[in-house]
Amino acid sequence: MTAQQTVPTTATGSHVLEEGFFANRSFDYGIRIALGATAYGVGDVGTVLATAARITNGDWASWFSAWTNRADQLAALAAQHRQAGDLRGASWAFLAAADAWSRSLDAIDGLPAEQAEAVLLPTFRKGRDCWEAWIDCAGSRFVRVDVPYEDTTLPGYLLRPDASGRARPTLVITNGSDGPITDMWWAGAAEALDRGWNAFVYDGPGQQSMLFERKTTFRPDWEAVLTPVVDALVGRPDVDATALTASGISQAGYWVPRALAFEHRFVAAVADPGVVDVSTSWTEYLPAEMLQLLDAGRKDDFDRYMAQAGGDPETARTFAYRARPFGVSSPFDLFTEVRRYQLRDVAERIRTPLLITEPEDEQFWPGQSEQLAGLLSAPHEMARFGVADGANWHCQPLGRRLTALRAFEWLEAHLPSR
Repeated sequence: MTAQQTVPTTATGSHVLEEGFFANRSFDYGIRIALGATAYGVGDVGTVLATAARITNGDWASWFSAWTNRADQLAALAAQHRQAGDLRGASWAFLAAADAWSRSLDAIDGLPAEQAEAVLLPTFRKGRDCWEAWIDCAGSRFVRVDVPYEDTTLPGYLLRPDASGRARPTLVITNGSDGPITDMWWAGAAEALDRGWNAFVYDGPGQQSMLFERKTTFRPDWEAVLTPVVDALVGRPDVDATALTASGISQAGYWVPRALAFEHRFVAAVADPGVVDVSTSWTEYLPAEMLQLLDAGRKDDFDRYMAQAGGDPETARTFAYRARPFGVSSPFDLFTEVRRYQLRDVAERIRTPLLITEPEDEQFWPGQSEQLAGLLSAPHEMARFGVADGANWHCQPLGRRLTALRAFEWLEAHLPSR
């Protein structure tokens, strides 16, 4: 049968795209992320599916075990190839191992509290060690860059297509709330290098190493983070300071536009997706009575009701894990703090041309990409994705190549003419 003779089908997606790999939505989404990452050489499709086959739906202990076992296997394979002098093979395996360790940490808020605390830091460090080994396998192409930030530094990595030192357009990628550093490889860095660009990735306050090892917390004014990053890059001879672009994935769909309201040295940017108000992913679960208490500032009453609702151990663990990077423990203080993460007061200050992704079935901030577009006076465009192309759900986990096609078309159109 030729392409012209193919029987028409409705654009409803396949059985798996619609119903998922697991009945548990969190498990299903996690596997989609791992599968999508293989489009940029992170692991193999078969390895991800074989790992998923060892997982019992809804059982976080089995998720943690399956991914840590896979990570151990991949890390050993990487070390074997490095010892044999095969740095190309070792590089692939180290990146896959780093990602597998990171996938295992998805289970932390589903494990018993004592076990979660015991395994969190050692597991994170194993993953970060594999990431660092991957950086080393690239020789001098990849450069560690410590970004001065307040009284400390942020760990950053300038990923370059070669070691020539030639000044290149550079994509600065900001991660989401709990995404591992490996996510930034498939979320733009790999594509940037394929196109002859640099990519810069980093941990900001409250993210990964800055949270787990240095105990820093999130902040809503991300310009205080992104401006030091830009300062650290613009003086480098291998970075074209006139061709800086930015991208923010997941919750950084709030952080990057927030920073752009004050930091104007980027020629173009991408919000994947647009996030106007981070707090809605928290407050949507509150009954109207609780929202009234929050609005009225009745902290004691709000905290008392939350304590009653949090009697379920699993709910309490999830809440504590999500609260950790915000640096507050009182439920009232936490919800009050998260409400500060909104763009309505600053969006009109953005001057940077902005591409905003809008995936079908967005599960965390539905409708907010359109809301952000409505707030902007700066040049902007919507990039819509859907199940018909296998690119639905938050950050289009199974459509990263398609996402990159749209993103880099936008970014390259705004580079200065040569």
